[in-house]
Amino acid sequence: MAEITIYTKPSCPYCEMAKRLLAAKGQTWTEISIEAEAGRRTEMIERSGRRTVPQIWIGARHVGGFDDLAALDHAGELDGLLGIVGGGPGGGGGAAPEHVKLVIVGSGPAGWTAALYAARAELQPVVVAGLAMGGQLMLTTDVENYPGFPEALSGPDMMERFQKQAERFGARVFQEDAIRLDLGQRPFRIETTERSFTADAVIVSTGASAKWLGIESEKRLINRGVSACATCDGALFKGKPMAVVGGGDTAVEEALFLSRYATRVTLIHRRDELRASKIMAERARKNEKIAFAWNSEVDEVLGDEFVTGVRIRDVKSGATRELEVGALFIAIGHEPNTEIVRGQLDTDEVGYIRVRPGSTYTTIDGVFACGDATDPVYRQAVTAAGTGCMAAIDAERWLAAKGIH
Repeated sequence: MAEITIYTKPSCPYCEMAKRLLAAKGQTWTEISIEAEAGRRTEMIERSGRRTVPQIWIGARHVGGFDDLAALDHAGELDGLLGIVGGGPGGGGGAAPEHVKLVIVGSGPAGWTAALYAARAELQPVVVAGLAMGGQLMLTTDVENYPGFPEALSGPDMMERFQKQAERFGARVFQEDAIRLDLGQRPFRIETTERSFTADAVIVSTGASAKWLGIESEKRLINRGVSACATCDGALFKGKPMAVVGGGDTAVEEALFLSRYATRVTLIHRRDELRASKIMAERARKNEKIAFAWNSEVDEVLGDEFVTGVRIRDVKSGATRELEVGALFIAIGHEPNTEIVRGQLDTDEVGYIRVRPGSTYTTIDGVFACGDATDPVYRQAVTAAGTGCMAAIDAERWLAAKGIH
């Protein structure tokens, strides 16, 4: 077994996802908290050249963060690096696919709720949950608006509860990414990075992912001060000025969280008012540490090795100015994770899956879709969970009508 070292911090969803992936492969590791042990943060930066957690070493090799670990797994290289015999990319290494009644592709509130209802209906669902299982809530600090939880609950904690409840009733969960989904044959075929299934019915709940600005300097400085997760990385820049790009609830939530650590947080927004809900906008306005750069966009992220500032451009006048910041957090929205079904299912111009109004039926009989992969409007945990319930009931009734019990 390989010797693995992981630098982490509390309340870091990417750290938890990395540990879950390694645990699913039967690995153990040495965990070093950069907050609990003095000097470990400096040690991590000096060893890795990065300021974000997790930072992972397998033997003498510096792998990087969770995304780097997942990329190795996608490429079929991680098992070899870990000393696992027979590892390889996709399709279960050529093994015959296992046939099941229902496969749920994706997790998060929609996928877990679909799994719960399908399992209670005795459909023995298989959940291909993804390496980053849990969806966007894995990156959410506090969930305050989910009914039944009067006290705020962290997104990762809530998703763990969802998963345990689904598993309690018999859902089988695989922390693997679906890499191929063939909806043009029956039974449908689903291939992951490790195995393959055929299924009588499929529920697609692949969610959505954070958008990036798409500029070269942003890409160059990711993990060096540019981040899409304040929960993961905010404390690493304690005592520095920071900036958040965006104007919705997510951006405001990030700014409020960062105000615990930053000397100042500048919210950079293309408009002259926030798109966030009234309660969130009011919290931001009342926070003395939060400033606003209205009608502005990021022209360039400044810094050689690490972020030192941003140059922003006024969208009306074209004038530019520089802000000194030690970290930049991107919170400009999301795009649906539907590449795996595009060209097979009907989607809108952005990529959201179109479903029959009032249901989760897609354009292919026996394939259902739910959650943020179908929802460009509401994108809330509670609405996603609701459509997950709908998808499971639709799938159960469809299977029963086909005589599949």
